[in-house]
Amino acid sequence: MPNVINEPVRTGEYIVGEEEDYRSRDVAVIASEAFDRPAGTVLGKVTATGKLKTLAPTATDGTQTAVAILYQGVPANTEAKRTVHSRECTVNGQKLTWLAGTTDPQKAAATAQLTALGIITRV
Repeated sequence: MPNVINEPVRTGEYIVGEEEDYRSRDVAVIASEAFDRPAGTVLGKVTATGKLKTLAPTATDGTQTAVAILYQGVPANTEAKRTVHSRECTVNGQKLTWLAGTTDPQKAAATAQLTALGIITRV
């Protein structure tokens, strides 16, 4: 029987290209959530705190709007400062991570929100 190796998502694996001098990146506080957030997780911003959380298209706390993509993973139940892509970059759409249950129309809307920030999604 062959050996199967499951490799976790690597830091920045979703990046196709970005601006020089890391101009595409920011550092943000990623709020604690009950699940792991791997690199490539699409994020929204909690209006009340300014912290970023996994995009939740049906939320009403600000996280319904895509504002960034997580560069490096964050473990469950952990709040951490992490690098995010928040402008002017190109990403591989197949490497992005979405909240379970996010529909294709919701993903399309979030992709359009990212495009408005200069984050271009390629398939």
